[in-house]
Amino acid sequence: MANHKSAEKRARQALKRQARNRVVRGSVRTQIKRVRQAISDGNAEVAQTQLRLAEAAYRKACSKGVLKKSTVSRQVSRLAKAVHAIPA
Repeated sequence: MANHKSAEKRARQALKRQARNRVVRGSVRTQIKRVRQAISDGNAEVAQTQLRLAEAAYRKACSKGVLKKSTVSRQVSRLAKAVHAIPA
């Protein structure tokens, strides 16, 4: 545990950030699961809608600093590729 007052404060702040980031990452994962479920069901229309929502969640997580920009771009690209591969 931290011994200095400033270190104790940083430890408290880190815990708050960790909890906030966990919530954001969890919501992103939920959106991804919805897209993948629609893909596995073969429902192109629902998958397209869910992809838009998932991309928005990804971009929001990126802007909050929870995920890196390159990681977000790569994962959104892969999801989009999978959605577009669904036969119409």
